Amino acid sequence: MSFRELHKRWEFDLKSSPERLWPFIADTNRFNRDTGVPEIEVDTAQTRLRNARRKVKLSIYGLPVEWEEQPFEWVRPSRFGIERVYNKGPLARLRVLAELTPKADGGTHLIYELWSTPRNLPGAIAISLQLNLIIARRFRGAIQNYDKAAVDGLVQATSLPSTSQSVFDLARLTSLKQKLVADLDQAQLPSEKRALADRLAEFLERADDLAVKRIRPYKLADDWNESRRDVLEICLRATRVGWLDFQWDLLCPLCRGPQESGRSLRDIHTDVHCAGCNIDFQVNFDRYVELTFRPNPAVRRVGVQAYCIGSPEWTPHIVAQQLLPPGEARVLNLPLERGSYRLRALELPGSQDVSVTNDGATSARITLSTHDWTTDTLRVAEKFSLDVRNETSAEQLLMLERMAWNDQATTAAEVTALQMFRDLFAAEALRPGEQISVGTLTVLFTDLRDSTKLYREIGDATAFGRVMNHFDVLRKSIAAHDGAVVKTIGDAVMAVFRCAVDGLEAMLEAQRALAEPTDGSTPLQLKAGLHTGPCIAVTLNDRLDYFGSTVNMAARLEGLSSGHDVIISGSVYEDMRVRELLAEKRLSAVEFDMSLKGFDNQRFELWRISETQ
Repeated sequence: MSFRELHKRWEFDLKSSPERLWPFIADTNRFNRDTGVPEIEVDTAQTRLRNARRKVKLSIYGLPVEWEEQPFEWVRPSRFGIERVYNKGPLARLRVLAELTPKADGGTHLIYELWSTPRNLPGAIAISLQLNLIIARRFRGAIQNYDKAAVDGLVQATSLPSTSQSVFDLARLTSLKQKLVADLDQAQLPSEKRALADRLAEFLERADDLAVKRIRPYKLADDWNESRRDVLEICLRATRVGWLDFQWDLLCPLCRGPQESGRSLRDIHTDVHCAGCNIDFQVNFDRYVELTFRPNPAVRRVGVQAYCIGSPEWTPHIVAQQLLPPGEARVLNLPLERGSYRLRALELPGSQDVSVTNDGATSARITLSTHDWTTDTLRVAEKFSLDVRNETSAEQLLMLERMAWNDQATTAAEVTALQMFRDLFAAEALRPGEQISVGTLTVLFTDLRDSTKLYREIGDATAFGRVMNHFDVLRKSIAAHDGAVVKTIGDAVMAVFRCAVDGLEAMLEAQRALAEPTDGSTPLQLKAGLHTGPCIAVTLNDRLDYFGSTVNMAARLEGLSSGHDVIISGSVYEDMRVRELLAEKRLSAVEFDMSLKGFDNQRFELWRISETQ
């Protein structure tokens, strides 16, 4: 006996724009939960299925349901949909399509349609009951809540009503909050940061489980319109007092989703596999390791279940995704922002670079074939039509993705180059023998000029105290410019910065403070050298350290300094922000070239930077 396909259609005239509404509607994991869809279980032991398919199951009214999850299709922020074919349970087929059309008044006309085909009589009854429950109790309410949050300018993670399954210990939360505030007072931090502690406490107490299960401090800061560095510091200090736990998420370079998580840097393995993208990759600190937080279980035990996989908001950098059967052609109307994009098909090697510019083409054609993609960049306008054709003999999953990496990620490269992090979590280090790329860093080496002479002139005890004080000056200046001291070697310091200009400013400031001490003590001359380049992170003496040719060269530059200048390499000098600083502060920059020990048959262009008298 065959059953006819059932069709439901809901229409809404909403106040928010499609762009604001999209992050709510397209987060189908949250939407399914909020509208009463049962939680799902994903088969993690399966062999890899074509085009990121996954085997999924759930139970509805006691009936087991199993299906192979198809990839979602979408064009952001206009429409998304998915089709499921079931192999067990009361359903035979299910198809969902949501379309968001902008209205003349700035709102959105939302059409949400669902087609379902029962497999049997119990299936027809179950579907009817489930749909009626959704309509009567939750569906319209969820859409209205999303619209209100979007209109208010709030964000998904922090604004929606809590449907928490958490177990709270409010007494412990209050106690640890007091401990955190005391820690802030002891560190003599401004009152604004104590206010952030209050805000974090309120967030942990009231926010939805989906919001607190993976707290990204930079995103939270943007949501709150607060300083990113301040929110990160509050989260780190909250971890120190036992309020939060942090973890290191290893991100796939394609889908950019977390594949593994470690409680410590020691838990990180460099070789990782993403089952969805079917790729093996090596992690690096610069992009693929992100620091995130969650409540400590003693404060709040978060109960988070899965309700959907593969929705558009799992991969927000992918602006369009389409599943094309062999021989099919499709036209996509794509609204884009200016910048760099990439077209790729999951099962085909290579990709096509796309650049969105003011004078780009308004239409383009792409053919998916077994041949390589063209090496020429496809230049298109912000609104253009893409005609895509699949001329292969197999189904292809086409993706158009932004190339810009998410700047809301708190990367390991950035965090481990902060003095604050190294002070609070000095034991955080890699497993012995592990080596991980941290991308580009600016490496600093310093040393006191004539320190041996200083000991002879003012005595060992006095000179030793002066040297220790010089370390305090350096640490303060380095930390104030978002750097971190890696280690001290006698009178010398090795430090790292994410930005070259921060390193240069820190050294000029430190040299000035040491040469003109306000306490009347003996002036000191600080030699300093800076070089920017790729580095490798390792563990030495149970501390996170760095090595490579960049480190070696920076160590050579310090010896060329007179103590009244900073020696910088060509890579530092060519940094645009450094050039702007030189012009703004009217700093003297004298070019010279020479060979360096350990770098045979090479001459390097170097600059001697000093403050003009």
